[in-house]
Amino acid sequence: MRKAQYTMQDIANQLGISKSTVSRALKNHPDISQETKDAVNKLAEEMDYQPNSLALSLRHKKSFVLGIIVPEIVHDFFANVISGVQSVAYEEGYNVMICISNESPEQEKVDVKAMYSSRVDGLLISLTKETKDLASLQSIINKGVPTVMFDRVAEELEVSKVITDDFQGAFMATEHLINQGCKKIVHLSGPNNLAISKLRLKGYMAALEKNNIAVDESLIVPCPKGDLDEGKEVTKGILKSGLDFDAIFANNDVSAIGAMNALKEEGKKIPEDVSVVGFGDWRLSQLLDPPLSSIEQSGFDIGLQAAKLLFEQIKAEEKDIEFSPRTEVVQNNLIKRASSLH
Repeated sequence: MRKAQYTMQDIANQLGISKSTVSRALKNHPDISQETKDAVNKLAEEMDYQPNSLALSLRHKKSFVLGIIVPEIVHDFFANVISGVQSVAYEEGYNVMICISNESPEQEKVDVKAMYSSRVDGLLISLTKETKDLASLQSIINKGVPTVMFDRVAEELEVSKVITDDFQGAFMATEHLINQGCKKIVHLSGPNNLAISKLRLKGYMAALEKNNIAVDESLIVPCPKGDLDEGKEVTKGILKSGLDFDAIFANNDVSAIGAMNALKEEGKKIPEDVSVVGFGDWRLSQLLDPPLSSIEQSGFDIGLQAAKLLFEQIKAEEKDIEFSPRTEVVQNNLIKRASSLH
C-alpha cells in the first residue's frame, strides 16, 4: 500500500513557519534567510518530500513538462541534444519527457499524439529520415502547443527551428577535399525530403562551382538510410561500376564509416586512393583507422538553443505577447583528420 506523501504544510507545521515561506525557501528565494533555507531543505530531505506535480499543474494550468522526440539515441548527437534541452528545462523548473521514434514515421505520429495527451507545455522534435506526412505535427501546432524543430526540420511548417549551417558545413568539407587535390568527389546524399540533405547537397555543388569544377550528376549517389550497411553497399556498387573518383563526402559520419569499410575491403588506401569526409563528428570517428575527417555539430548547443527558443515562446504566450517563429543557426567546424589529409 502506497504511503501518504509529506506536503509543504507538514514541513511548515514542524518548523513553525508559513507554507509560503517553505515554498520560497525550496525555490532559493533571496528574501528567505539562509538559516531558514537550510532548515527547510534539511527537513524536506529527511521527509523525502516531493512536490505534487498534479497539484502544481492544476493550480498553474501547466504540466511543467517539455516533450522531445528524437529519431534515435544510438548516435551521440541526439543524446547531446537531450542534455542541452535538460540543462535549460531544469533551470526553469521543468521536467523532460523523451520519446524515440526509431526512424519510424508511424511511431513518430504515435509519439506526437502521446505528447499532446500528456499535455506537455511545449514540444521539440527532430523528424525521421522518412517523414513525409506532417499532418499529426501540424495538428498539435494548430491546437496551440508551442513547438520547435531541430536538426531535421520541415521547411513548410511555420514553427521555430534550430539548425546547423548545413550548407556552409558541406561547402567547407568539399572545398577541403579540393584543396587536398581531389577533383572527382562523390557525394553520398541523404534523404531528399529533409532540409539538411538538400542544404548539404547545395553546399557540395557550390564548392565545386566556386573552384571551377563541373558538377557531375553521376558522382551524386543517393544514400537515404545513411547507415553503415547502406554506406558500405553503395560504395561497393560505385567501385564495381568503374566510376572514376578520388574522394567521398558523405551526408553523415555513419555512411562515411560504411564507405571506408567498403574501400578497405576492396583494397583501396585511405586517403592515398580515396579521401573521405563525413558530417556530424560522431564520437567514434576519431577512433577509426584512419581517423575520419568530419564537420563538427554541437548537439548540446543545438539542444540549448532549441529549449531557450521554446521557453521564449511559452513565456510570450503566457503574457499574451505575439511570438513570431524564427530560425536559429548554430555554426559548425571542420575537423581535419587522417582520412582526408595527404
